[in-house]
Amino acid sequence: MDLGSPQQRAVLLALLMAGGRAVTVHELVDAVWGATPPNGAVSTIRTYVSRLRRVLEPDRPPSGTPQVMLSVTGGYALRVEKEAVDLAVFEDMVNEAKRARDAGNLPLAADRLHSALGTWQGSPLPGVPGPFADVERARLNEWHITALEMRLEVDIHLGHHDEVVAELAVLRETHPLREYLTALQMLALYRCGRQAEALAVYRGARDTLARELGVEPGPALQHLHGRLLSADPSLVTPRSGATAQEEATKETGHLLVGSEYGADERNADPERAENPPGLVTTPVRQLPADLTAFAGRSDELAYMRTLVPGADDPTVVITINGMAGVGKTALAVRLAHVVAGHFPEGQLYVNLRGFDPAGAAVDPSVALSGFLTALGVPPQQVPSALDAQSALFRSLVSNRRLLIVLDNARDSEHVRTLLPGSTGCMVMVTSRDHMVGLIATHNARPVALGLLTDEEAVQFLEQRVGASRLAAEPHAVARIVTACARLPLALAIVAARAATHPGFALSTIAAELGDTAGSLDAFASSDSTIDVRAVFSCSYLGLSPASAGLFRLLAFHPGPRITTAAVVSLTGTAPRDARRQLAELTNAQLLVESAPGVFALHDLLRDYARELADEHCTVGERAAALERLFHHYLLSAHSAVLWMSDDVAEPPTVPPVVGSSPIRFDDQVRAKEWLDAECTTLVTMVESAAVEDLASYCWQLARVITDYLQHNGHWGEQVTMHRIALAAAERSNNLLGAAQCHRNLGRACAQLGLHDEARDQLEQAMILFRRIDDHGGCARTEGSMAYLGMLRGDHAGALRHAENALSLYEALGDRRKMGRAANNLGWLQALQGRYQDALVQCNRAIGLLGQYGDSGAQASAWDSLGYIHHHMGDHDQAIDCYRRAVELARDIGDRANEADVLVHLGETHRAAGQMDAARAAWNRAIAVLEEMGGFGTTAVRERLDGLMP
Repeated sequence: MDLGSPQQRAVLLALLMAGGRAVTVHELVDAVWGATPPNGAVSTIRTYVSRLRRVLEPDRPPSGTPQVMLSVTGGYALRVEKEAVDLAVFEDMVNEAKRARDAGNLPLAADRLHSALGTWQGSPLPGVPGPFADVERARLNEWHITALEMRLEVDIHLGHHDEVVAELAVLRETHPLREYLTALQMLALYRCGRQAEALAVYRGARDTLARELGVEPGPALQHLHGRLLSADPSLVTPRSGATAQEEATKETGHLLVGSEYGADERNADPERAENPPGLVTTPVRQLPADLTAFAGRSDELAYMRTLVPGADDPTVVITINGMAGVGKTALAVRLAHVVAGHFPEGQLYVNLRGFDPAGAAVDPSVALSGFLTALGVPPQQVPSALDAQSALFRSLVSNRRLLIVLDNARDSEHVRTLLPGSTGCMVMVTSRDHMVGLIATHNARPVALGLLTDEEAVQFLEQRVGASRLAAEPHAVARIVTACARLPLALAIVAARAATHPGFALSTIAAELGDTAGSLDAFASSDSTIDVRAVFSCSYLGLSPASAGLFRLLAFHPGPRITTAAVVSLTGTAPRDARRQLAELTNAQLLVESAPGVFALHDLLRDYARELADEHCTVGERAAALERLFHHYLLSAHSAVLWMSDDVAEPPTVPPVVGSSPIRFDDQVRAKEWLDAECTTLVTMVESAAVEDLASYCWQLARVITDYLQHNGHWGEQVTMHRIALAAAERSNNLLGAAQCHRNLGRACAQLGLHDEARDQLEQAMILFRRIDDHGGCARTEGSMAYLGMLRGDHAGALRHAENALSLYEALGDRRKMGRAANNLGWLQALQGRYQDALVQCNRAIGLLGQYGDSGAQASAWDSLGYIHHHMGDHDQAIDCYRRAVELARDIGDRANEADVLVHLGETHRAAGQMDAARAAWNRAIAVLEEMGGFGTTAVRERLDGLMP
């Protein structure tokens, strides 16, 4: 049965999964394309449905009443017998197995599970695109692995542990973070008499969890480990005469059906057994602890309590806005605890860090991943695309009353994808922004939070320090309230200092506040007495000398985030010492740990640290710390980029720096994760190196990360960065650095359409490379000039530059670069219609590049061959070449090249009359381009519009 294009199959999937329920056309549009449907999407959906109706009801006369595909108001419904859907059959067998297991009939449970899993064939929904398919694919994969775990559990209880040991070893390699599989493998090995191997499995799992997630194994796995160490006799195989059911009953609560793995919850309630995996049936409780001392805000609390929705009411959104430190989070958390009883099915919380320095906010995708994990979706099953994550989140909470607190949001757009679509929910958003967008589009109820009154400020201190202590020194209390300007954050820090030093007189603390000079402009308001610098000093003065030194040095780090590894280099200390100091700063509320081993310094605290550094750090200390820090990032970036790009220039030429500990990456995944996370910091480091007069680090770091930025579409950032790096290289009279900056700047300008500037920059690069007799630099510049000529439509000039580049590489004997240059020459020949000459050059390129495993260049060469075969009329050969190019580009994370090739692939499919395949290729290209920021999507959408029925 031909079900049509991938998008048409996505429509069928959405209808099938609705279980006979009517699905609107707009729901189908969302299922196929998500938030960015093409023009004419509604008519395209109707075309798909019409085609599906012909396939599913081939014998129905044109005027006959539809029996399978029904048209309903605003959409469609699919009437299919349950037995005709293999997923429904699978689910029925698994649920029957659960009931049999719960009743103690393990043989029947094993039979049903083996039968159910026998119907499972490969990955679910292969080739079906769209956000809805992504969600369903993740859900079904989780369902499958859960059923597999149950089958293995039952097999072990039936005494088949020796038969499942090998299978468990393979599964654990694929799913190393699933603690339940680890427990099963440990138990199976133990029952086979392989205690040492079982314990080794635990150690390996513990190392993996610590490395990947920064956590210890859960209580159940730790408990099993202890039982293995003590050789608990209850873990052995059933004794002679004992039935499998009796042995399973004896194990209940010990390991495999214990509440730690959620089995008690499933077994206790038959209805919950029908719930799909990925939806936690026990309430989620993520609220931070409520403050035992809370003063004021009675009017705001009373108003917001009136907004709690009923079960069938629309979701209520409340925005709490105000200046930094005014107590927005405290108010939101207090209200959340007050009204939590109205939301027994769960409360979710996330700190979005929307106002961290340099915009280091939590991405909505990261926040959604946390919510999905809390709701039971395993980390490895969380979709990567934001649309798919948001759709899955809305699906999981669609029938639940939840209270959601979105703390410290940057603006309305920061939280839109985190809002549920169901009724009966309540969302509180705190932000410095007024959130006008949410008020306009989601009828959000704004609450503006001001400073405490004098009376509330005294009450605030009284609850934390004690009424008798305040009563003894009323004048000192008044001075503290005045110095803190009734700002809750300032009052809380001072109160903490007074509470932890009960022997200190309040007059002494008041004097410390009054004696500290300076101002923090970011905390200014119409009240000119506001000054919280003294408040920060109270926390700073309580630090150990080493931690105080680290706090000062953090002012030199220009990026929005800093890792433990970077702190080790910044301070020149051992990792253990750095971790201890970071913990002390975090405990003192002078630093925030935004993720395990990743820290952020509030912008006001950064200003304060900078003042302290200016006061206490010598010029030599500052210079040494900066050199260690820049050395760390330069060499770490080079190590990471080596895994990302096959055309990385020679290693950085900087001397060793004592105390600097760059990261050495040993696999591509870690390297890419680090580059993705540190991209903003690295670009900022280039700018900072110019300010700090570290010219060598400035232009070399810009050179090292340029290919990564190119692959990910950061062309605008490249132009800004290379202009800064060029100025630094010229100030230091470094001809090599200036030449490389001119070339990289020219290439970035060309990409952005700044052709005249690109030409000037490349000509300057050529002059400098010739002056220093750098033939390799000349060759690379000739290649960039060829690229610019192609963009300008000067194919003859481009061809001349490409030939020059190839000749230079041949003279140098650089066969790898010869391969790249041959491909460039072949491409330009193809553009001029010289297809036979182009075939020779591009096939030569493939041969040369294959010797060096240069995946990026090979992708370009296969793209060129695809273009050549397309224009020679051999569409099948062209499609094969393009597919190879896409695979190679995707493997190395070259998103820009991947998008280009997908566009070319779509052109060939269209030329071959394969319109659905062309549409699929162009939709994939748009998805990639949007992930890179959306540059270039308009032209691809215009191609798609031309394919619409």
